[in-house]
Amino acid sequence: MGFFIDVAYNTLIKHGEELPGDMVNVIRLEDCTIIVMADGLGSGVKANILATLTSKIAGTMLKEGADIYETVDTIVNTLPVCKVRNIAYSTFTLIKIYENGEMYIAEYDNPRTFMVRNGQAIDIPMKEININGRRVKESNLTLQDGDVLAVVSDGVIHAGLGDLLNLGWQWEDVQSYLRKRASEAYSAQGLENDLLEACSDLYFGKPGDDTTVVTIKIRRPSYVNLFTGPPREKENDKMVINEFVSSKGKKVICGGTAANIAERELNRKLSVNLDFLSKDVPPIATMKGIDLITEGVLTLSKALEKIKKLQEPFSHNCNNVDFGGKDGASKLVKILIEDCTHLNIWVGKAVNAAHQNPDLPVDLSIKLKIVEELGVVMERLGKKVKIKYV
Repeated sequence: MGFFIDVAYNTLIKHGEELPGDMVNVIRLEDCTIIVMADGLGSGVKANILATLTSKIAGTMLKEGADIYETVDTIVNTLPVCKVRNIAYSTFTLIKIYENGEMYIAEYDNPRTFMVRNGQAIDIPMKEININGRRVKESNLTLQDGDVLAVVSDGVIHAGLGDLLNLGWQWEDVQSYLRKRASEAYSAQGLENDLLEACSDLYFGKPGDDTTVVTIKIRRPSYVNLFTGPPREKENDKMVINEFVSSKGKKVICGGTAANIAERELNRKLSVNLDFLSKDVPPIATMKGIDLITEGVLTLSKALEKIKKLQEPFSHNCNNVDFGGKDGASKLVKILIEDCTHLNIWVGKAVNAAHQNPDLPVDLSIKLKIVEELGVVMERLGKKVKIKYV
């Protein structure tokens, strides 16, 4: 199996505006991932429309097999031209990465793409081509395990301009920051969140421009297996547990009944850990061979709530998700975000009287709804999710 292309992105919206003038479009295909970051002219509604059209046109054409010449030509001839500045559409960066690490990148008037390999900043060699009078820079490169890329709009390299920094953050400053942080952030999500928080600080929480960060990390597939039960038929307990523990990757159990099944069927001692107590999240437990054991519905709900924050427009209040917390929900979030590219979930469909109105069908149970929503949210973050009902 090839690499997993870990992608995360978010935007600081210009202060006083409701819509971002930057737009990101990520398309995952069977053998490659396409990333388009477009920066619309100006800000607000007009810029949002231009950036949206650019990112959608480019993403759709690349998905259907068009080359960069066809794509740029279509964008140039489709989007309107600003009558004042005589500038068309928006700037953009297009990236196509295959599972074997081969990458194609094209940039049009966006800040240069950053790259870090083994803790060192790498200058991506680019050549310039002319497409209908538009100068586009492109490159072909083979990526390696652990390589980190970052695509930013000019709001990043202008952060602090005129306030904290006379000339803004500057491209070289951002490169130095990324080089230091890339080795510390295990996932693209952590690095993206970190870089946007730095930008927000430089703007004193009031961005002077739309500020978008797209981070990409080349990773080997990392599997997480989550079991929350119990199975509908008790005689299936042993089969489900054996399948669960024999799967490659990290093992997580959510639910007291599921943990008791594992203790019985595996003949391993289950111990409750009371070293860290939280008023909001029940304590965790430990068992040999299992990476994390938590309570079920409450912990899953708290974890889902934290993960959903990562999809909201960036702000210090919304996106400050603690990956280092000691409670069960924080530990679960860290595993699902930092350690997971592929998530396999075993969901027991036995009715739990504590979570289920007996007058309602089982598919309306709280547990199943939470698990299904978790699967949807994780897929939106780019993870590959499989849910098996038992």
